[in-house]
Amino acid sequence: MKNHEQLHLAKILNECARRLEDSLGRLSSNGPNGAPGDDQRESNELEDSIDVVAKRVIDVENALREDLARRERRRALGLALKQWTSPRLGILRHHLPEPLRVPASYLRTTPKRDAPAVSIVTPSYEQGRYLERTIYSVLNQNYPRLEYVVQDGGSSDETAEVLERYDSELTRWASEPDDGQADAINRGFAHTSGGIMAYLNSDDLLLPGSIAYVANYFAAHPEVDAVYGHRILIDEHDRHIGTWVLPPHDGETLAYADYIPQETLYWRRELWERAGGRIDPSMRFALDWDLLLRFRDAGAKIVRLPRFLGAFRVHDEQKTTRQLEVCEAETRILQSRVLGRALSDEEIHARVQPYLRRHVLYHTIHRLEDRLPLPRVHVRTVPREVALKQAEVSSFDLR
Repeated sequence: MKNHEQLHLAKILNECARRLEDSLGRLSSNGPNGAPGDDQRESNELEDSIDVVAKRVIDVENALREDLARRERRRALGLALKQWTSPRLGILRHHLPEPLRVPASYLRTTPKRDAPAVSIVTPSYEQGRYLERTIYSVLNQNYPRLEYVVQDGGSSDETAEVLERYDSELTRWASEPDDGQADAINRGFAHTSGGIMAYLNSDDLLLPGSIAYVANYFAAHPEVDAVYGHRILIDEHDRHIGTWVLPPHDGETLAYADYIPQETLYWRRELWERAGGRIDPSMRFALDWDLLLRFRDAGAKIVRLPRFLGAFRVHDEQKTTRQLEVCEAETRILQSRVLGRALSDEEIHARVQPYLRRHVLYHTIHRLEDRLPLPRVHVRTVPREVALKQAEVSSFDLR
């Protein structure tokens, strides 16, 4: 409510108070010896005066209610505007869980006849709860020239049982002590030879048709060295809880922050060799950012593809939420290496603003497109027989 409106209401309330005081004074001074006609006239005047006061108070109440309603409408509009214009990158939960669905066209993506060989490594440790879903998302791509290696660090959970179940479909798997995630990835790639490479963590998923889509793109664009795509966020139960829609690749922004979804990143083996041929084993958190910076230093042409390629799982046990101190330390190391010094949070925020504004634009376009009545299909994350068994267990628990 504006100042002049508040002043007007204050004057009305002051007038109401004055009228009430005057009416009360007249009532108290009205004696029993007055003429009957005078008493009636005085009573009528008091009733009229009190009626005027009551109406003015009601007017004030209505004005206050209308002002409150206007404030609520402005607040709702502001929240809606903020939701549409605020960056979503770095935020891991955007909305309530929904079924995981993708455009039906994703399932129709098939590799070309001369598709290149693709090597994928999954490093794993104590992730048996999700590992089968990760493996299934890769094997269910039905890509004909796939090398898929799972390198486990000697887990004590149900990991070995899952790996044995898929033994005939995996190119190779091992469960042995290692020196962390980077070491596991390097061990896995040592047993591969595909021209296209990628690694997928043991709690994330590939979306249907992703390998074929990437391989076809590489075949049609020999000048491109590495690609990545948009990300879907999922929860512990494979439900969709958000999306990261990225603008076209920006090598300059990569020096300040890494927004590239790791589970969507693929590169040529030639680039891997030019950039050192390994994941830096000293990195515990920022190993993918370090690799991307080495790709950039090696002169790589990197392209963001206009498609959702992978799903990043958000859960309480993941490394991303447990090692923030390690993340900050490794971030400072990489910034010092690339920029000559570590930047403050304020400096980083200022440098990445142009990129984030472009992201908001692309994210808004996606949200509008997502409202179109296009056919979508549910993403199956486990084999049918496993899903049926899980449904039986769930129904038993409900009893």
